[in-house]
Amino acid sequence: MTVLAIDIGGTKFAAAMVEPTGLITARLELPVGQDATATLAELVARIAVPGLTGESGLTGVGIGSAGPLNVLAGTVSPVNIPSWREFPLAKAVSELLPELPVRLAGDAQCMALGEWWQGSYGKRAADAGPYKTLLGIVVSTGIGGGVVVDGAPYLGPTGNAGHIGHISVDRDGDTCPCGATGCVETIASGPSMVRWALANGWRRAVEPSFWAGRAVDARALAADAKRGIPVARLAFQRASDALGTAILTAAALFDVDNVVIGGGVAASGPTLMVPLRQAIARQAGMDFLHRLRVDATSLGRDAGLFGAAALVLGDQPS
Repeated sequence: MTVLAIDIGGTKFAAAMVEPTGLITARLELPVGQDATATLAELVARIAVPGLTGESGLTGVGIGSAGPLNVLAGTVSPVNIPSWREFPLAKAVSELLPELPVRLAGDAQCMALGEWWQGSYGKRAADAGPYKTLLGIVVSTGIGGGVVVDGAPYLGPTGNAGHIGHISVDRDGDTCPCGATGCVETIASGPSMVRWALANGWRRAVEPSFWAGRAVDARALAADAKRGIPVARLAFQRASDALGTAILTAAALFDVDNVVIGGGVAASGPTLMVPLRQAIARQAGMDFLHRLRVDATSLGRDAGLFGAAALVLGDQPS
């Protein structure tokens, strides 16, 4: 019952062979490159080979993709992959692996589902009462979101339920690639944080020798924030305030219990999580919002892969 899990992000694609126990038997990650469709084909060809599909063979494919998407049509239009607009992702994978069932959901929905299945939240869920909700947020090249209710992803009619990255938190803010103004993604995504920091003197804030050989990216920004560079810390504070506003909006609307944060920017750990928790505590009004728990995913970069696998494994007999 080995399943192939695929995680489609704005800058990288990942895939893994996953057993029903949660064991990952093979894993591969590739940068998106200039031709996202070619990268997808290479990814599948390199990982779905004889000898890597388990004793019983490959039985299905689960895909978590950056959005927006349309699960009914099997199409995706990731904001950060301009060449994919209403791209028939489910069909493309089906053509690469004929006769296998393919399930599609948002990347953050899969991240939350993976946390529920294999992460620390799942270990707590049994004691959380009869109605349990988990909001997953991927903070990376873009910002995605998804909701899991009682162990099942809530997708909505098109599959975009919980897409928190495109809640507007600044009516006078920048125009988002999605076409709206002041989306969370324009403030709190990795590239947005870097653009703001550079525009506010980030590179001038550190000694030139420190930049030798360093990429100017969110990882470097996080390193500077950890070192106490003021403009880098302020970039993370702005991101945390925007994320906190969006999280509390979702929690107020849907009475969410728990939030799990994943993605490359979330890998900065306390550099993001401490000001984010502070922002939520500062902004929370109604009593029920004070019970909200916000954690980084316990599964790291594999959270979305576990969730994509769970999309398929949940449909198969044990």
